Amino acid sequence: MEDKEKKKDEGSSKSDRVTLKKEIGLLSACAIIIGNIIGSGIFISPKGVLEHAGSVGLSLIVWVCGGGICALGSMCYAELGVTIPKSGGDYSYVTEIFGGLVGFLLLWSAVLIMYPTTLAVIALTFSNYVLQPLFQNCLPPFIATRLLATICILFLTWVNCSSVRWATRIQDVFTVGKLLALALIIVVGLVQICRGHYDALRPSVAFEFSEDPSVGQIALAFLQASFAYSGWNFLNYVTEEVVEPRKNLPRAIYISIPLVTLVYTLTNIAYFSSMSPQELLASNAVAVTFGEKLLGMFSWVMPISVALSTFGGINGYLFTSSRLCFSGAREGHLPYLLAMIHLKNCTPIPALLCTATIVILCIGDTHNLINYVSFINYLSYGVTIAGLLYLRKKRPNLTRPIKVNMLIPISYLIFWAVLLGFSLYSEPVVCGLGMVIMLTGVPIYFVGVQWKDKPKWIYKVVERVTYRGQKVCYVVFPQEDPSETEPLTNLLLYTPCSVLSGITTLF
Repeated sequence: MEDKEKKKDEGSSKSDRVTLKKEIGLLSACAIIIGNIIGSGIFISPKGVLEHAGSVGLSLIVWVCGGGICALGSMCYAELGVTIPKSGGDYSYVTEIFGGLVGFLLLWSAVLIMYPTTLAVIALTFSNYVLQPLFQNCLPPFIATRLLATICILFLTWVNCSSVRWATRIQDVFTVGKLLALALIIVVGLVQICRGHYDALRPSVAFEFSEDPSVGQIALAFLQASFAYSGWNFLNYVTEEVVEPRKNLPRAIYISIPLVTLVYTLTNIAYFSSMSPQELLASNAVAVTFGEKLLGMFSWVMPISVALSTFGGINGYLFTSSRLCFSGAREGHLPYLLAMIHLKNCTPIPALLCTATIVILCIGDTHNLINYVSFINYLSYGVTIAGLLYLRKKRPNLTRPIKVNMLIPISYLIFWAVLLGFSLYSEPVVCGLGMVIMLTGVPIYFVGVQWKDKPKWIYKVVERVTYRGQKVCYVVFPQEDPSETEPLTNLLLYTPCSVLSGITTLF
Protein backbone atom coordinates (compact mmCIF):
# COMPACT_ATOMS: atom_id res chain seq x y z
CA MET A 1 0.00 0.00 0.00
CA GLU A 2 2.81 2.36 0.92
CA ASP A 3 4.59 1.55 -2.37
CA LYS A 4 1.46 2.42 -4.34
CA GLU A 5 1.09 5.74 -2.52
CA LYS A 6 4.78 6.46 -3.08
CA LYS A 7 4.46 5.79 -6.84
CA LYS A 8 1.32 7.93 -6.96
CA ASP A 9 3.15 10.82 -5.28
CA GLU A 10 6.07 10.46 -7.71
CA GLY A 11 3.69 10.49 -10.68
CA SER A 12 1.92 13.54 -9.28
CA SER A 13 5.20 15.40 -8.77
CA LYS A 14 6.25 14.63 -12.36
CA SER A 15 2.95 15.91 -13.77
CA ASP A 16 3.24 19.09 -11.66
CA ARG A 17 6.85 19.74 -12.71
CA VAL A 18 7.33 22.90 -14.75
CA THR A 19 9.08 21.43 -17.78
CA LEU A 20 8.61 20.83 -21.49
CA LYS A 21 5.94 18.14 -21.79
CA LYS A 22 6.39 14.97 -23.84
CA GLU A 23 3.31 15.30 -26.06
CA ILE A 24 4.72 14.44 -29.50
CA GLY A 25 3.85 10.86 -30.44
CA LEU A 26 4.83 8.98 -33.60
CA LEU A 27 2.02 10.49 -35.72
CA SER A 28 2.81 14.04 -34.61
CA ALA A 29 6.54 13.38 -35.08
CA CYS A 30 5.91 12.32 -38.70
CA ALA A 31 3.67 15.37 -39.14
CA ILE A 32 6.46 17.68 -37.91
CA ILE A 33 8.96 16.25 -40.43
CA ILE A 34 6.54 16.08 -43.36
CA GLY A 35 4.92 19.41 -42.46
CA ASN A 36 8.27 21.20 -42.28
CA ILE A 37 9.60 19.70 -45.50
CA ILE A 38 6.44 20.25 -47.55
CA GLY A 39 5.99 24.00 -47.47
CA SER A 40 6.33 26.33 -50.41
CA GLY A 41 9.37 24.53 -51.86
CA ILE A 42 7.57 21.96 -54.02
CA PHE A 43 5.58 24.82 -55.59
CA ILE A 44 8.68 27.00 -56.21
CA SER A 45 11.74 24.78 -56.73
CA PRO A 46 10.69 22.68 -59.79
CA LYS A 47 11.39 25.66 -62.02
CA GLY A 48 14.88 26.22 -60.58
CA VAL A 49 15.78 22.51 -60.68
CA LEU A 50 14.72 22.20 -64.34
CA GLU A 51 16.51 25.41 -65.30
CA HIS A 52 19.85 24.23 -63.90
CA ALA A 53 19.45 20.53 -64.82
CA GLY A 54 18.69 21.38 -68.45
CA SER A 55 16.34 18.44 -69.13
CA VAL A 56 13.24 16.76 -67.73
CA GLY A 57 14.98 13.43 -67.16
CA LEU A 58 17.93 14.88 -65.25
CA SER A 59 15.64 17.08 -63.14
CA LEU A 60 13.67 13.99 -62.05
CA ILE A 61 16.94 12.24 -61.18
CA VAL A 62 17.89 15.27 -59.07
CA TRP A 63 14.59 15.05 -57.17
CA VAL A 64 15.03 11.32 -56.44
CA CYS A 65 18.70 11.67 -55.49
CA GLY A 66 17.91 14.71 -53.35
CA GLY A 67 15.50 12.57 -51.31
CA GLY A 68 18.15 9.83 -51.09
CA ILE A 69 20.73 12.30 -49.76
CA CYS A 70 18.21 13.51 -47.16
CA ALA A 71 17.64 9.88 -46.13
CA LEU A 72 21.40 9.42 -45.58
CA GLY A 73 21.57 12.61 -43.54
CA SER A 74 18.47 11.76 -41.52
CA MET A 75 19.89 8.35 -40.53
CA CYS A 76 22.98 10.14 -39.17
CA TYR A 77 20.74 12.56 -37.29
CA ALA A 78 18.78 9.62 -35.86
CA GLU A 79 21.98 8.33 -34.25
CA LEU A 80 22.89 11.80 -32.95
CA GLY A 81 19.35 12.38 -31.66
CA VAL A 82 19.31 9.30 -29.42
CA THR A 83 22.99 9.61 -28.42
CA ILE A 84 22.70 13.29 -27.44
CA PRO A 85 19.01 13.50 -26.39
CA LYS A 86 18.76 17.29 -26.27
CA SER A 87 16.44 19.63 -28.13
CA GLY A 88 18.14 22.07 -30.48
CA GLY A 89 19.20 19.79 -33.34
CA ASP A 90 22.42 20.73 -35.17
CA TYR A 91 23.27 23.42 -32.65
CA SER A 92 23.09 21.14 -29.60
CA TYR A 93 25.09 18.36 -31.26
CA VAL A 94 27.84 20.64 -32.58
CA THR A 95 28.11 22.48 -29.24
CA GLU A 96 28.43 19.17 -27.40
CA ILE A 97 31.04 17.79 -29.84
CA PHE A 98 33.10 20.78 -31.04
CA GLY A 99 32.54 23.31 -28.28
CA GLY A 100 30.82 26.66 -27.81
CA LEU A 101 32.26 28.74 -30.66
CA VAL A 102 31.28 26.39 -33.51
CA GLY A 103 27.87 25.83 -31.95
CA PHE A 104 27.33 29.57 -31.51
CA LEU A 105 28.19 30.24 -35.18
CA LEU A 106 25.51 27.76 -36.28
CA LEU A 107 23.06 29.30 -33.81
CA TRP A 108 23.95 32.84 -34.95
CA SER A 109 23.41 32.11 -38.66
CA ALA A 110 20.22 30.15 -37.98
CA VAL A 111 18.62 32.73 -35.68
CA LEU A 112 19.77 35.74 -37.72
CA ILE A 113 19.29 34.49 -41.29
CA MET A 114 18.23 30.91 -41.96
CA TYR A 115 14.95 30.40 -40.16
CA PRO A 116 13.61 33.99 -40.07
CA THR A 117 14.20 34.40 -43.81
CA THR A 118 12.67 31.01 -44.66
CA LEU A 119 9.68 31.74 -42.43
CA ALA A 120 9.22 35.18 -43.97
CA VAL A 121 9.29 33.72 -47.50
CA ILE A 122 6.73 31.05 -46.57
CA ALA A 123 4.50 33.65 -44.89
CA LEU A 124 4.63 35.90 -47.97
CA THR A 125 3.86 32.91 -50.21
CA PHE A 126 0.84 32.17 -48.00
CA SER A 127 -0.47 35.74 -48.20
CA ASN A 128 0.09 35.97 -51.97
CA TYR A 129 -1.89 32.79 -52.65
CA VAL A 130 -4.70 33.77 -50.26
CA LEU A 131 -5.06 37.22 -51.85
CA GLN A 132 -4.63 36.06 -55.45
CA PRO A 133 -8.35 35.23 -56.03
CA LEU A 134 -9.23 38.78 -54.93
CA PHE A 135 -6.76 40.39 -57.39
CA GLN A 136 -7.06 38.17 -60.48
CA ASN A 137 -5.88 40.75 -63.00
CA CYS A 138 -2.98 42.18 -61.00
CA LEU A 139 -0.55 41.43 -58.21
CA PRO A 140 -1.86 41.79 -54.62
CA PRO A 141 -0.89 45.15 -53.02
CA PHE A 142 2.46 45.22 -51.24
CA ILE A 143 0.97 46.41 -47.93
CA ALA A 144 -1.82 43.81 -48.02
CA THR A 145 0.55 40.86 -48.47
CA ARG A 146 2.87 42.07 -45.68
CA LEU A 147 -0.04 42.74 -43.32
CA LEU A 148 -1.63 39.31 -43.89
CA ALA A 149 1.76 37.58 -43.47
CA THR A 150 2.29 39.42 -40.17
CA ILE A 151 -1.21 38.54 -38.92
CA CYS A 152 -0.62 34.87 -39.81
CA ILE A 153 2.70 34.78 -37.90
CA LEU A 154 1.19 36.52 -34.85
CA PHE A 155 -1.80 34.16 -34.78
CA LEU A 156 0.34 31.03 -34.97
CA THR A 157 2.72 32.48 -32.36
CA TRP A 158 -0.27 32.89 -30.02
CA VAL A 159 -1.32 29.27 -30.68
CA ASN A 160 2.20 27.99 -29.95
CA CYS A 161 2.39 30.10 -26.79
CA SER A 162 -0.96 28.76 -25.57
CA SER A 163 -0.47 25.02 -25.96
CA VAL A 164 1.95 22.47 -27.38
CA ARG A 165 -1.03 20.20 -28.00
CA TRP A 166 -2.81 22.84 -30.11
CA ALA A 167 0.32 23.47 -32.14
CA THR A 168 0.87 19.77 -32.84
CA ARG A 169 -2.81 19.26 -33.74
CA ILE A 170 -2.60 22.12 -36.26
CA GLN A 171 0.52 20.47 -37.66
CA ASP A 172 -1.26 17.09 -37.92
CA VAL A 173 -4.32 18.52 -39.69
CA PHE A 174 -2.45 20.72 -42.16
CA THR A 175 0.06 18.00 -42.96
CA VAL A 176 -2.84 15.78 -44.02
CA GLY A 177 -4.18 18.74 -46.04
CA LYS A 178 -0.82 19.17 -47.80
CA LEU A 179 -0.64 15.51 -48.71
CA LEU A 180 -4.23 15.59 -50.03
CA ALA A 181 -3.41 18.64 -52.21
CA LEU A 182 -0.33 16.95 -53.65
CA ALA A 183 -2.31 13.69 -54.02
CA LEU A 184 -4.80 15.64 -56.18
CA ILE A 185 -1.95 16.85 -58.42
CA ILE A 186 -0.51 13.32 -58.63
CA VAL A 187 -3.87 11.65 -59.43
CA VAL A 188 -4.73 14.21 -62.12
CA GLY A 189 -1.24 13.77 -63.57
CA LEU A 190 -1.54 9.98 -63.62
CA VAL A 191 -4.91 10.29 -65.38
CA GLN A 192 -3.20 12.46 -68.00
CA ILE A 193 -0.46 9.85 -68.44
CA CYS A 194 -3.04 7.07 -68.81
CA ARG A 195 -4.65 9.15 -71.57
CA GLY A 196 -1.32 9.23 -73.39
CA HIS A 197 -0.19 12.75 -72.45
CA TYR A 198 3.41 11.99 -71.54
CA ASP A 199 5.45 13.30 -74.47
CA ALA A 200 7.87 15.21 -72.20
CA LEU A 201 8.48 12.03 -70.18
CA ARG A 202 9.53 9.79 -73.09
CA PRO A 203 13.22 8.84 -72.62
CA SER A 204 14.10 10.08 -76.09
CA VAL A 205 12.66 13.51 -75.25
CA ALA A 206 13.27 13.67 -71.50
CA PHE A 207 17.07 13.66 -71.88
CA GLU A 208 17.26 16.21 -74.69
CA PHE A 209 19.53 19.03 -73.46
CA SER A 210 19.41 22.51 -74.91
CA GLU A 211 23.06 22.63 -73.88
CA ASP A 212 25.23 20.16 -71.94
CA PRO A 213 24.93 20.99 -68.22
CA SER A 214 28.17 21.51 -66.30
CA VAL A 215 28.89 19.89 -62.95
CA GLY A 216 28.45 23.31 -61.38
CA GLN A 217 24.95 23.64 -62.88
CA ILE A 218 23.99 20.18 -61.62
CA ALA A 219 25.26 21.18 -58.16
CA LEU A 220 23.05 24.28 -58.30
CA ALA A 221 20.09 22.07 -59.32
CA PHE A 222 20.68 19.99 -56.17
CA LEU A 223 20.91 23.19 -54.15
CA GLN A 224 17.52 24.30 -55.54
CA ALA A 225 16.00 20.91 -54.65
CA SER A 226 17.50 21.16 -51.17
CA PHE A 227 15.30 24.20 -50.52
CA ALA A 228 12.23 22.00 -51.10
CA TYR A 229 13.66 19.22 -48.90
CA SER A 230 14.85 21.51 -46.09
CA GLY A 231 13.28 20.69 -42.74
CA TRP A 232 14.07 16.96 -42.72
CA ASN A 233 16.12 17.43 -39.53
CA PHE A 234 13.57 19.51 -37.60
CA LEU A 235 12.28 16.73 -35.34
CA ASN A 236 15.73 16.76 -33.72
CA TYR A 237 14.97 20.30 -32.52
CA VAL A 238 12.19 19.04 -30.22
CA THR A 239 13.70 15.73 -29.04
CA GLU A 240 12.90 16.46 -25.39
CA GLU A 241 9.18 16.72 -26.22
CA VAL A 242 9.00 13.42 -28.15
CA VAL A 243 7.40 10.44 -26.42
CA GLU A 244 9.99 7.62 -26.23
CA PRO A 245 12.48 9.42 -28.52
CA ARG A 246 14.75 6.38 -28.85
CA LYS A 247 11.93 4.59 -30.64
CA ASN A 248 9.83 7.31 -32.23
CA LEU A 249 12.64 9.60 -33.50
CA PRO A 250 14.17 7.04 -35.92
CA ARG A 251 10.76 5.58 -36.82
CA ALA A 252 9.39 9.00 -37.77
CA ILE A 253 12.48 9.69 -39.91
CA TYR A 254 12.33 6.33 -41.69
CA ILE A 255 8.62 6.80 -42.47
CA SER A 256 8.64 10.47 -43.46
CA ILE A 257 11.69 10.90 -45.73
CA PRO A 258 10.82 8.08 -48.22
CA LEU A 259 7.18 9.26 -48.27
CA VAL A 260 8.16 12.86 -49.09
CA THR A 261 10.65 11.70 -51.76
CA LEU A 262 7.93 9.59 -53.42
CA VAL A 263 5.40 12.43 -53.27
CA TYR A 264 7.87 15.00 -54.68
CA THR A 265 8.93 12.74 -57.56
CA LEU A 266 5.36 11.86 -58.52
CA THR A 267 4.33 15.53 -58.24
CA ASN A 268 7.05 16.55 -60.72
CA ILE A 269 6.03 13.74 -63.06
CA ALA A 270 2.46 15.05 -62.84
CA TYR A 271 3.65 18.57 -63.71
CA PHE A 272 5.37 17.29 -66.86
CA SER A 273 2.27 15.34 -67.89
CA SER A 274 0.42 18.59 -68.53
CA MET A 275 3.16 21.16 -69.15
CA SER A 276 6.05 21.28 -71.53
CA PRO A 277 9.45 22.22 -70.08
CA GLN A 278 9.12 25.63 -71.70
CA GLU A 279 5.72 26.23 -70.05
CA LEU A 280 7.05 25.19 -66.64
CA LEU A 281 10.05 27.52 -66.95
CA ALA A 282 7.74 30.38 -67.94
CA SER A 283 5.47 29.84 -64.91
CA ASN A 284 6.02 31.68 -61.62
CA ALA A 285 3.46 29.46 -59.83
CA VAL A 286 3.72 25.93 -61.18
CA ALA A 287 0.82 24.46 -59.19
CA VAL A 288 -1.50 27.30 -60.22
CA THR A 289 -0.58 26.91 -63.90
CA PHE A 290 -1.19 23.16 -63.54
CA GLY A 291 -4.62 23.81 -62.02
CA GLU A 292 -5.60 26.32 -64.69
CA LYS A 293 -4.75 23.83 -67.46
CA LEU A 294 -6.42 20.73 -66.01
CA LEU A 295 -8.95 21.61 -63.30
CA GLY A 296 -11.03 24.14 -65.23
CA MET A 297 -13.68 25.71 -62.99
CA PHE A 298 -12.04 24.05 -59.97
CA SER A 299 -8.68 25.71 -60.61
CA TRP A 300 -9.22 27.77 -57.41
CA VAL A 301 -8.41 24.59 -55.47
CA MET A 302 -4.68 25.00 -56.20
CA PRO A 303 -4.16 28.47 -54.65
CA ILE A 304 -6.13 27.36 -51.58
CA SER A 305 -4.08 24.15 -51.33
CA VAL A 306 -0.80 26.07 -51.53
CA ALA A 307 -2.07 28.51 -48.88
CA LEU A 308 -2.97 25.63 -46.54
CA SER A 309 0.40 24.01 -47.20
CA THR A 310 2.33 27.16 -46.35
CA PHE A 311 0.16 27.86 -43.28
CA GLY A 312 1.14 24.47 -41.84
CA GLY A 313 4.77 25.16 -42.81
CA ILE A 314 4.76 28.44 -40.85
CA ASN A 315 3.41 26.65 -37.78
CA GLY A 316 6.07 23.94 -38.02
CA TYR A 317 8.93 26.40 -38.46
CA LEU A 318 7.73 28.53 -35.52
CA PHE A 319 7.43 25.45 -33.31
CA THR A 320 10.91 24.14 -34.05
CA SER A 321 12.91 27.37 -34.47
CA SER A 322 11.67 28.64 -31.09
CA ARG A 323 13.13 25.49 -29.53
CA LEU A 324 16.46 26.40 -31.10
CA CYS A 325 16.40 29.78 -29.31
CA PHE A 326 15.37 27.97 -26.13
CA SER A 327 18.31 25.54 -26.40
CA GLY A 328 20.77 28.34 -27.20
CA ALA A 329 19.67 30.33 -24.15
CA ARG A 330 19.93 27.25 -21.93
CA GLU A 331 23.58 26.85 -22.99
CA GLY A 332 24.24 30.53 -22.18
CA HIS A 333 24.61 31.64 -25.83
CA LEU A 334 21.46 33.78 -25.80
CA PRO A 335 19.76 35.79 -23.02
CA TYR A 336 18.58 33.43 -20.27
CA LEU A 337 15.04 34.81 -20.49
CA LEU A 338 14.67 32.79 -23.72
CA ALA A 339 15.33 29.56 -21.75
CA MET A 340 12.22 30.04 -19.61
CA ILE A 341 8.79 28.49 -20.07
CA HIS A 342 5.27 29.47 -19.03
CA LEU A 343 4.42 28.38 -15.49
CA LYS A 344 1.12 26.73 -16.53
CA ASN A 345 1.24 26.15 -20.30
CA CYS A 346 4.87 24.88 -20.22
CA THR A 347 5.59 26.61 -23.55
CA PRO A 348 8.74 28.69 -24.31
CA ILE A 349 6.87 31.99 -24.70
CA PRO A 350 9.93 34.35 -24.71
CA ALA A 351 11.65 32.23 -27.39
CA LEU A 352 8.48 32.19 -29.50
CA LEU A 353 8.01 35.96 -29.19
CA CYS A 354 11.68 36.56 -30.10
CA THR A 355 11.38 34.30 -33.16
CA ALA A 356 8.17 35.97 -34.34
CA THR A 357 9.66 39.46 -33.89
CA ILE A 358 12.75 38.64 -35.98
CA VAL A 359 10.59 37.05 -38.69
CA ILE A 360 8.29 40.08 -38.94
CA LEU A 361 11.33 42.35 -39.26
CA CYS A 362 12.56 40.15 -42.15
CA ILE A 363 9.31 40.46 -44.12
CA GLY A 364 10.25 42.56 -47.09
CA ASP A 365 12.97 42.07 -49.69
CA THR A 366 13.92 38.54 -48.65
CA HIS A 367 14.60 37.00 -52.06
CA ASN A 368 18.24 38.09 -52.07
CA LEU A 369 18.77 36.08 -48.87
CA ILE A 370 17.25 32.76 -50.06
CA ASN A 371 20.47 31.67 -51.79
CA TYR A 372 22.44 32.33 -48.62
CA VAL A 373 19.94 30.21 -46.67
CA SER A 374 20.48 27.10 -48.83
CA PHE A 375 24.27 27.44 -48.62
CA ILE A 376 24.32 27.93 -44.82
CA ASN A 377 21.81 25.08 -44.43
CA TYR A 378 24.05 22.62 -46.23
CA LEU A 379 27.11 23.92 -44.43
CA SER A 380 25.51 23.21 -41.03
CA TYR A 381 24.41 19.71 -42.15
CA GLY A 382 27.97 18.82 -43.16
CA VAL A 383 29.54 20.15 -39.95
CA THR A 384 27.01 18.22 -37.86
CA ILE A 385 27.55 14.90 -39.64
CA ALA A 386 31.33 15.41 -39.50
CA GLY A 387 30.74 15.75 -35.76
CA LEU A 388 29.19 12.27 -35.77
CA LEU A 389 32.44 10.81 -37.12
CA TYR A 390 34.51 12.85 -34.65
CA LEU A 391 32.33 11.68 -31.74
CA ARG A 392 32.79 8.06 -32.84
CA LYS A 393 36.56 8.55 -32.54
CA LYS A 394 36.49 10.72 -29.43
CA ARG A 395 33.96 8.65 -27.44
CA PRO A 396 34.02 5.11 -28.91
CA ASN A 397 32.49 3.55 -25.77
CA LEU A 398 29.56 5.96 -25.59
CA THR A 399 26.16 4.24 -25.49
CA ARG A 400 24.54 4.51 -28.93
CA PRO A 401 21.02 3.04 -29.15
CA ILE A 402 21.33 3.51 -32.94
CA LYS A 403 24.64 3.11 -34.73
CA VAL A 404 24.62 3.62 -38.51
CA ASN A 405 27.16 2.07 -40.85
CA MET A 406 30.22 4.29 -41.33
CA LEU A 407 29.63 4.36 -45.11
CA ILE A 408 26.45 6.41 -44.58
CA PRO A 409 28.04 9.56 -43.03
CA ILE A 410 31.10 9.21 -45.29
CA SER A 411 28.90 9.03 -48.43
CA TYR A 412 26.92 12.04 -47.28
CA LEU A 413 30.05 14.08 -46.61
CA ILE A 414 31.54 13.24 -50.03
CA PHE A 415 28.35 14.45 -51.73
CA TRP A 416 28.26 17.48 -49.40
CA ALA A 417 31.85 18.49 -50.23
CA VAL A 418 31.29 18.13 -53.99
CA LEU A 419 28.02 20.07 -53.86
CA LEU A 420 29.40 22.98 -51.83
CA GLY A 421 32.66 23.03 -53.79
CA PHE A 422 30.97 23.40 -57.15
CA SER A 423 28.33 25.77 -55.75
CA LEU A 424 31.15 27.98 -54.46
CA TYR A 425 32.78 27.82 -57.89
CA SER A 426 29.53 28.65 -59.74
CA GLU A 427 28.22 31.30 -57.29
CA PRO A 428 31.28 32.62 -55.40
CA VAL A 429 29.62 35.88 -54.32
CA VAL A 430 26.49 34.23 -52.87
CA CYS A 431 28.40 31.47 -51.06
CA GLY A 432 31.11 33.91 -49.92
CA LEU A 433 28.54 36.25 -48.40
CA GLY A 434 26.92 33.26 -46.69
CA MET A 435 30.26 32.50 -45.01
CA VAL A 436 30.73 36.18 -44.07
CA ILE A 437 27.27 36.26 -42.45
CA MET A 438 28.18 33.21 -40.36
CA LEU A 439 31.62 34.56 -39.36
CA THR A 440 30.17 37.85 -38.10
CA GLY A 441 29.18 35.80 -35.06
CA VAL A 442 32.82 35.36 -33.98
CA PRO A 443 33.24 38.81 -32.33
CA ILE A 444 29.72 38.55 -30.89
CA TYR A 445 30.67 35.24 -29.25
CA PHE A 446 33.85 36.56 -27.66
CA VAL A 447 32.20 39.77 -26.41
CA GLY A 448 28.89 38.27 -25.30
CA VAL A 449 29.85 34.79 -24.11
CA GLN A 450 33.59 34.55 -23.46
CA TRP A 451 34.05 37.94 -21.81
CA LYS A 452 33.18 37.12 -18.20
CA ASP A 453 34.40 40.28 -16.42
CA LYS A 454 31.82 42.66 -17.79
CA PRO A 455 30.99 45.88 -15.92
CA LYS A 456 28.53 45.35 -13.08
CA TRP A 457 25.97 47.70 -14.59
CA ILE A 458 25.59 45.31 -17.55
CA TYR A 459 24.68 42.45 -15.23
CA LYS A 460 22.22 44.69 -13.38
CA VAL A 461 20.52 45.71 -16.63
CA VAL A 462 20.28 42.09 -17.77
CA GLU A 463 18.94 41.05 -14.37
CA ARG A 464 16.31 43.79 -14.44
CA VAL A 465 15.22 43.00 -18.02
CA THR A 466 15.02 39.29 -17.20
CA TYR A 467 12.95 39.96 -14.08
CA ARG A 468 10.55 42.23 -16.01
CA GLY A 469 10.29 39.67 -18.80
CA GLN A 470 9.43 36.96 -16.27
CA LYS A 471 6.62 39.03 -14.81
CA VAL A 472 5.18 39.96 -18.22
CA CYS A 473 5.38 36.44 -19.71
CA TYR A 474 4.77 34.56 -16.42
CA VAL A 475 7.74 32.27 -17.05
CA VAL A 476 10.36 30.42 -15.00
CA PHE A 477 13.31 28.15 -15.72
CA PRO A 478 12.14 24.58 -16.42
CA GLN A 479 12.70 21.94 -13.76
CA GLU A 480 14.48 18.96 -15.24
CA ASP A 481 13.99 15.42 -13.99
CA PRO A 482 17.44 14.09 -12.94
CA SER A 483 16.35 10.55 -13.82
CA GLU A 484 15.79 11.58 -17.44
CA THR A 485 19.08 13.45 -17.86
CA GLU A 486 21.67 11.49 -19.87
CA PRO A 487 25.29 11.33 -18.60
CA LEU A 488 26.56 12.93 -21.82
CA THR A 489 24.39 16.01 -21.54
CA ASN A 490 25.52 18.14 -18.64
CA LEU A 491 22.32 20.17 -18.51
CA LEU A 492 21.81 22.84 -15.87
CA LEU A 493 18.99 21.81 -13.57
CA TYR A 494 16.99 25.00 -13.28
CA THR A 495 14.39 25.65 -10.60
CA PRO A 496 12.04 28.62 -10.25
CA CYS A 497 14.09 30.00 -7.33
CA SER A 498 17.24 30.08 -9.47
CA VAL A 499 15.85 32.71 -11.80
CA LEU A 500 18.15 35.55 -10.80
CA SER A 501 21.13 33.54 -9.59
CA GLY A 502 21.41 31.81 -13.00
CA ILE A 503 22.10 35.01 -14.89
CA THR A 504 25.86 35.06 -15.41
CA THR A 505 26.40 36.21 -18.98
CA LEU A 506 25.02 38.86 -21.26
CA PHE A 507 24.31 36.51 -24.17
